[in-house]
Amino acid sequence: MEPVNIGLLGLGTVGGGTVTVLTRNAAEIARRAGRGIRIAHAAARSYDAEAIAGLGEIGRIGDDAFAVVDDPDVDIVVELIGGYSPAKELVLQAIANGKHVVTANKALIALHGNEIFAAAQEKGVTVAFEAAVAGGIPIIKALREGLAANHIEWIAGIINGTGNFILTEMRDKGRDFADVLAEAQGLGYAEADPTFDVEGIDAAHKLTILGSLAFGIPLQFDKTFTEGIGRIEAQDVAYAGELGYRIKHLGIARRAANGIELRVHPTLIPHRRLIANVDGVMNAVLVKGDAVGPTLYYGAGAGALPTASAVVADVVDVVRVLTTDPTNRVPHLAFQPTELADTPVLAMDDVETAYYLRLTALDRPGVMAGIAGILGEEGISIEAIQQKEPAPGETHVPLIMLTHRVRESGMNRALARIEALDAVQGETVRIRMETLAG
Repeated sequence: MEPVNIGLLGLGTVGGGTVTVLTRNAAEIARRAGRGIRIAHAAARSYDAEAIAGLGEIGRIGDDAFAVVDDPDVDIVVELIGGYSPAKELVLQAIANGKHVVTANKALIALHGNEIFAAAQEKGVTVAFEAAVAGGIPIIKALREGLAANHIEWIAGIINGTGNFILTEMRDKGRDFADVLAEAQGLGYAEADPTFDVEGIDAAHKLTILGSLAFGIPLQFDKTFTEGIGRIEAQDVAYAGELGYRIKHLGIARRAANGIELRVHPTLIPHRRLIANVDGVMNAVLVKGDAVGPTLYYGAGAGALPTASAVVADVVDVVRVLTTDPTNRVPHLAFQPTELADTPVLAMDDVETAYYLRLTALDRPGVMAGIAGILGEEGISIEAIQQKEPAPGETHVPLIMLTHRVRESGMNRALARIEALDAVQGETVRIRMETLAG
């Protein structure tokens, strides 16, 4: 059979990796796909032609991405430019032209996936996006296919390597957040503007996708609760360790009695859990299914070749289904488009979880009793409490508390009352806790 022609949009880190993988493993890939795969046309805003030529063979290279999308010789468009625009316009144009699409763009899928998948369904083409979540870890294929027999109960994922690197360095070396962030930027783990990574937006994009795949609901990024790691201090990491926990920036999707939880925030996890021991820039996703139990997927969440591995795997899948009846293909969001549920995504106020609290209080009799009294009036039970010694010359001390599970709205009311006390200084540091028991 004739080779399948790829149109590649973007020749940056992942685009270059994709060229390398398709060239280096061409024979193996052809054996798996059933026919050869060649890059017929590529576009990038800027590129080093000599450097790109060293990675592998490309038919034509230019700077007009729409020329690639409109090229009649291109069978599959691979979008690796990222962002919302012009990526959305390019993908929709490719679909309108009857071309299959492979993308690594989590922001595009999280915000515009419903529209894109509907257009693809109407045209009978496939949109594949394995590389959009957790780099080289095949978590989307696992949820759509490997775990298709299961009623998924919950997902918990370390799905942003930058945040995980920062928290690991803070724990292992006692360093401050700002110091580690600067190093992450120097190493290329974090962008010059690290907002998407440290504020949890990148992880929220990915969690939105995972939640839809797990529970068969439309993509709803705007309902995903998002909290970053910027308020965590070295002392919180140390106190968590003393209590037998580690702090991880998790994306959590959970099926609750009255809806679906979608939330990204710092989380205390018992140190013995496997996911608590995923360190550095690595990613991991823990999935609990009713039949299979807990399963853990671990690997490189970013980088040229790991991400290209997922991109090319999607290309192989699309090549395999080029002659398949569209109604028999694996659905984009795992469930048939007509079977997506309208189960509500819960507001964070309605989520129940346990908490780590650190507050600074005046070191005098009665203060602790007053704080405990407020918690009790809001129905919040304390599991453990530690009072640290005051520093020389200081009149206030850190108080560390772990609570039992409580609804977020109750905790918000309690903290507002506690922070209004004259004896309490500043805002309370709050980190949610999960046992993630199987």
